[in-house]
Amino acid sequence: MICLGIAALIFNARANSLSELEYLTESYPPYNYQEEGELKGISVDLLRAALARAGEGLPRDNIQLLPWPRAYKMALAGPERVLFSTTRTQLREDSFHWVGPIIETQVVLLARSGSEINIQSIDELSNYSIGAIKDDIGEQLLLSFGVPAKRIKRAHSANSLLKMLNKGRIQLWAYEENVASWNIHNSGLDPSLFESVFTLQESELYYAFSKDTDPELIKKLQLSIDEIKSEFIGDGHNLYEQIISKYR
Repeated sequence: MICLGIAALIFNARANSLSELEYLTESYPPYNYQEEGELKGISVDLLRAALARAGEGLPRDNIQLLPWPRAYKMALAGPERVLFSTTRTQLREDSFHWVGPIIETQVVLLARSGSEINIQSIDELSNYSIGAIKDDIGEQLLLSFGVPAKRIKRAHSANSLLKMLNKGRIQLWAYEENVASWNIHNSGLDPSLFESVFTLQESELYYAFSKDTDPELIKKLQLSIDEIKSEFIGDGHNLYEQIISKYR
């Protein structure tokens, strides 16, 4: 009887709406970032629009902006957490439920211009010192390609890695191309100082749900996003396209 009572309490404690879930994100502009105390970005705006379409709101206190390594571990542990923007990969596939896609993405290796680094295959990656954020898609891809852990210099932020690359402390930086460009532009450094020299993966960004999340809530958000993408408004575009263009 005691066990049944505890089970009932756990069941009743489950979130009954999307707005009750805990949302975790990082500084990953132009997809999600904070500006003057306000969360912005393609993924943030799409999430808010999708919840509004589903008849729900997104309380400000329900979104936490955290360093990626911490957010990733929290999402894996649950309960009922949503991590975004998350690159969907084979390695991560079974760790989450997925809603999206949010947008296409490309993870690249950046070098200082003039470095004359010319990579023809993944077999050559072990020859370089490469910077990556811990538990980020860049680090996970490098390890999956067989790059020795000792060749990967880890940091907790994109700005730290950008500084390391600029000062020559690493030869390459593994990161999402648009986010890297955004960080370079906002750092005050000349963008021409850096160049993409190799593409690690082309993929898509998603909202990653903890495995214990109610499947009906996952379906609800997916349906709202699908509708936002498919329904056109007066100017011949849809709300999804408007959100994308706002940040380009």
